[in-house]
Amino acid sequence: MKPRSDDPRKLDVARAAVDGAVLTGRCPLSALERLADGTVLADDESAVAWTARFERRPVRGGEPEVWLALHAQARVWRECQRCLQPVALDLAVDRSLRFVADEATAAALDAESEEDVLAMGRRFDLVELVEDELLLALPLVPMHDTCPVPLGLPEAPSAADEDAASEAPARPFAALAALKRRRSS
Repeated sequence: MKPRSDDPRKLDVARAAVDGAVLTGRCPLSALERLADGTVLADDESAVAWTARFERRPVRGGEPEVWLALHAQARVWRECQRCLQPVALDLAVDRSLRFVADEATAAALDAESEEDVLAMGRRFDLVELVEDELLLALPLVPMHDTCPVPLGLPEAPSAADEDAASEAPARPFAALAALKRRRSS
């Protein structure tokens, strides 16, 4: 019998559920390329922390179901879309996911139930799932609650701008009419 591996990148979900495995991990943000992409401020202390608890839940008249309770936290830096300064986003994920035998079953159950369903493969990448869930937790438009830099307001027109505006032709289509007349002559 070979020893069980709790490598989160090559996890046997069925075995983890039978064992009631609780896995915890921490990795630098830079190790998750898709989540780190778009980071505007390098923070050496930024890390992703996660905990995964696997279990089998009994079902009346059937095989027990395999479930995963996933908790993850990370801090990422994005550009505020109001002031264009870096904004720290604290992401948190708290999800329960049910595993089923194959993709067809997952697709069928996903369409008819509110719970999140994943297909159980021979080897499951838990770190990739953590990254996916944190990506989904990102706000569509990152912004500060209150921007640290005052936002610029449009300046009032100067006296020179007002003089130039008053010299503008009163009829904006007059130039077009003059062109039309030149063409016909």
